[in-house]
Amino acid sequence: MRKYKLTRNLGLKIMAFIFSTFLWLIVVNLDNPVGSQTFSDIPVTIVNDDIITSAGDVYQVIGDDTVSVVVHANREVRQNLSADDIIATADIAEMDTSTGLVPVTITIPEYSGDYESAEAVPRNLQIQREKSGRKVLSLTAETDGEPRDGYMIGEVSVSPENVTITGAESLLEQIYRAAAKVNIDGLSDSEELQADLVLYDMNGNELGQNQLENNLGDSGLTVSIEILRQKSVPVVADVSGRPAEGYQYTGCTVEPESVQICGSDEDLKDVEEIRIPASAIDVSDAEEPVEQTIDITPYLPEGVELVDTNSSTVNVTAMVEEEGTRTITLLVSSIKLNNLSEQLQVYYEPDAEISLRFSGDQTALETLNISNAVSVDLSGYTRPGTYDVPVNVNVPNGISLTSEVTVTLTLAEKEEEQPQSGSETQNENGAQNGSDAQSEPDAQSEPDAQEQSGTQDETQTEE
Repeated sequence: MRKYKLTRNLGLKIMAFIFSTFLWLIVVNLDNPVGSQTFSDIPVTIVNDDIITSAGDVYQVIGDDTVSVVVHANREVRQNLSADDIIATADIAEMDTSTGLVPVTITIPEYSGDYESAEAVPRNLQIQREKSGRKVLSLTAETDGEPRDGYMIGEVSVSPENVTITGAESLLEQIYRAAAKVNIDGLSDSEELQADLVLYDMNGNELGQNQLENNLGDSGLTVSIEILRQKSVPVVADVSGRPAEGYQYTGCTVEPESVQICGSDEDLKDVEEIRIPASAIDVSDAEEPVEQTIDITPYLPEGVELVDTNSSTVNVTAMVEEEGTRTITLLVSSIKLNNLSEQLQVYYEPDAEISLRFSGDQTALETLNISNAVSVDLSGYTRPGTYDVPVNVNVPNGISLTSEVTVTLTLAEKEEEQPQSGSETQNENGAQNGSDAQSEPDAQSEPDAQEQSGTQDETQTEE
């Protein structure tokens, strides 16, 4: 058998080996090339920090406590690699005490040996070592959102009432107050809610707590929120005593007519009004209206409070008039505007009123209704300006107006575009005088005036 020596054509064999290796490298790199990829915001874990804390000191990171990591690896590794696979650590034992710099080490345990290199940017964290301190702060409750419509927040309490914060003295100096924050959006029942601790500086800016500790433990913070139902109820008043001879009590007016109250559903269930007792208003021997300012707080049912505790007083007027007379107060907005020029619109003070005093048969006066019987004739007012216009009142036979009454109206040129027609806007916005007008009330148009005039004639015919 013919034998071949290994060294025969050795040069060609070596060249073939080198060429095949080179070719393999080319194929590998073309198919799975090595490249770099950057991963941002990788958190740095500080180890061996007991070197500082065992001495009773604390530390804080100057600047960011995250780094970017540049990984050099082949395409396959880079495609599968995620930020969660990367671990960045800073060992306090390696800190340069003169500069406070601690080198950041990067490891990727799941891909150990499968990547060429991984470097942190920046390469170091800067640590500042400080004396430790503590600060005790009282806690206040803060709420986000609004309760369900028709409900409001009642009493609020925080547990615990105080919190102790420990950390670097420089950080503690920045803390001005502490709050327990909860979300109450849509709440309609009283509840005890878990709260988040929030720290603020003197300017109201929220502070980070990464390098601070507190004594709240696992229980954390709780806030007890009382949710109360709101309700609007009228205020009514009774009177005591008898007016002077020849005079009579004709009724009470209360301003404001209603108030907002709050309480539990059970407490508010049967409350339909707030009644001022007769003992609070005495009209004995009175010959004119009796006016009093009364605090209604004592007359609230048990468990019921005012929504606005600063508005606890009402003005009560007990009307006392001569027998055979009656005074009626009427909103200017309810006066009919007859014969208003098509080029003009009317302005008047919001909630403006006029008082009309009538005399006649007492029985007829008691049933007198003038809600649709008061008007003004604007046919003689064709130019813009402010006028005192006589008021016309249609009353039944046997009743008369004791004196002429005027109402102050301001006429202005009508704007080209009106969002609503005549009386609707007038009733919604009222009217205002001249240049002080802030809303845009409409005047009543002439056709409306004619229509109202017709209604007025029908009323007279019926009477």
